[in-house]
Amino acid sequence: MLTSMTGHGEASVTEADLTASAEIRTTNNRYFKLSVRLPDGYASLEPKLERLIRKTVRRGSVNLAVKLHRGTTLDTPQLNLESLGRYRDQLAGIQGGESLDLSALLPGLLQLPGVLDDGTPDTVDLSSDWPILSQAVDAALAALATMRVDEGRAMGVDLENNLSQILTHSSQIEERIPAVAAAYQKRLLERINKLLTEHALTIEPSDIVREVGLFVDRSDISEELVRLASHIEQFRAEMQLDEPQGRKLDFLTQEMFREANTIGSKSNDSQVSAWAIEIKTTIERMREMIQNVE
Repeated sequence: MLTSMTGHGEASVTEADLTASAEIRTTNNRYFKLSVRLPDGYASLEPKLERLIRKTVRRGSVNLAVKLHRGTTLDTPQLNLESLGRYRDQLAGIQGGESLDLSALLPGLLQLPGVLDDGTPDTVDLSSDWPILSQAVDAALAALATMRVDEGRAMGVDLENNLSQILTHSSQIEERIPAVAAAYQKRLLERINKLLTEHALTIEPSDIVREVGLFVDRSDISEELVRLASHIEQFRAEMQLDEPQGRKLDFLTQEMFREANTIGSKSNDSQVSAWAIEIKTTIERMREMIQNVE
């Protein structure tokens, strides 16, 4: 089953007086790339979080943001007047007791540690906080996985429709091959008869047959059609596997495009060329989607 590399999940877990919130966003990337934002003092947990995330996400860019709140979660930061007063007193001491214009200094004061209380724990206890934090991340990963699977399922339906279109055009091309050879033979005979009439010459029928045979050999695309059908069969099989398939599917679409390109270049028929272009266009649409498959 296909899994999209794009998704989002978030969750919160509260235990005793601690609330842990986790938000995860993923986007497509050729490799696994993790970016983590943690509260101050929790940076050492990043390796454990990476191991946790890798159980669910095997390829793609992952952005994880974790917030911790002690006590009641604050919807908006609260002004800590006590801390603000201490900063004011220190600034007044620097100014020699002169009065200060707090309205002018306030934007800078708000950036100082402790002036705004957002509920982040003042103390760090990694051993006791990790179980709650990991539960929040696990729950966010579960929501992320659901979204990625749903998107992957939708992509699978779209890719299957594209494969059916390619097979339809391949069948049309295969059915037209005898008509192309017959049309070439007819044109060849018309040109030869015209030349024979104008110059009073004769030609052996075997020579015409040989020339038609050479044309058929040069424009034979049966092997390309067989390989194209084989790639489609492999593509369908890969989509059913429970493992990252993005790179394999990308390789198969490259091979499919190569066969379609050869069919178009060998063709001496406008209708076959048009169908080959349709096949190549469909494959390009598939390649764009596959860039987002894990």
